[in-house]
Amino acid sequence: MSVALTKGGNVSLNRQAPGVRSVRVCLGWTAGPGYDLDASALLCGASGKVLTDQHFVFFNNLQSPDGAVRHLGADGGGGEGEDRERIEVRLADVSADVQKVVFAVAIYDAAQRRQAFGQVRGAYVRLTDADGGAEVARYDVTPETGSETAMVFGELYRNGADWKFRAIGQGYASGLAGIATDFGVDVLQPAPAAPSAPVSAPAPLPPMPAAAPAAGVPAVPKTQPATGSSPVTCFFDPTHGVGSAVVLWQPQWGVPRQVETCAACAQRVQTTVPPFYTPPQAGYPQQQVQPHVPAQQQDQGGRRFGTGAMLGAGAAGLVGGMLLNEALSDDEPRVVVNNYYEDDDDSFF
Repeated sequence: MSVALTKGGNVSLNRQAPGVRSVRVCLGWTAGPGYDLDASALLCGASGKVLTDQHFVFFNNLQSPDGAVRHLGADGGGGEGEDRERIEVRLADVSADVQKVVFAVAIYDAAQRRQAFGQVRGAYVRLTDADGGAEVARYDVTPETGSETAMVFGELYRNGADWKFRAIGQGYASGLAGIATDFGVDVLQPAPAAPSAPVSAPAPLPPMPAAAPAAGVPAVPKTQPATGSSPVTCFFDPTHGVGSAVVLWQPQWGVPRQVETCAACAQRVQTTVPPFYTPPQAGYPQQQVQPHVPAQQQDQGGRRFGTGAMLGAGAAGLVGGMLLNEALSDDEPRVVVNNYYEDDDDSFF
């Protein structure tokens, strides 16, 4: 009987499927037109990083160097609840250096198409016995924010002589490049910029047709969110490079809005409690006006004048006006004492 896993849960293959020699990791989802999702597997050592770039199994490198992990491609389905892609793992043939096999799914060209897992429904990963077809475990993947463009669904890992499967559900706003960075894959890193050609240099020849990748060496995949193809740089700092990920940014002042950022800034935004994602941004007016204070009570430096100060200024103006009126008047001045006028009649006192 299959085990229904929740995020972080695991199952022992020795207990749940004794004697299993080969398993298939079946991944499924339902997405609208224009969505292209790709599954991949990363064979990691004790450090948690891939042993080599050839240990990254995806659509341009369908088999690991030891032949134990094979990408079987699309399952031919696509309907609601049907497997979309499958990856087979022959457990006994996995190299002893491999401590875990991580299974991820990424949306192709997500940043340019402004797509995310928030529009992907019914994502899941299930583990089956490759020989008998029986389902061993299943995990229904739920994005945490909806802005993820790639997700780690689960992993197979060694536990002594046993193998276990764990449900992960970790999202990345930076796409497959973010997963590659975390697991040490260099094939997805941006190529260094070519030096500018001298003015006198002749025009380059047309490029030759791309050759097929050498056996066992993955070519650069079709998902290249960080190669500089986008003209938009990182919203938070243009020196970070290309804005390869679209995230929802909530500034300290103002309303949330979508921005394009580099992979590192995207991860920072997703892991920082709002609204203090960044310091105040240059170019955005962020002076906070005090509530309930008329504009005439504020000077350009942001200072306020209290009610007492305003009344004092008004009284001073009134007294000054009275004195000036007396000075300019031809009449004999009258002495004011405690707001009473002094008369010649002594009976007042």
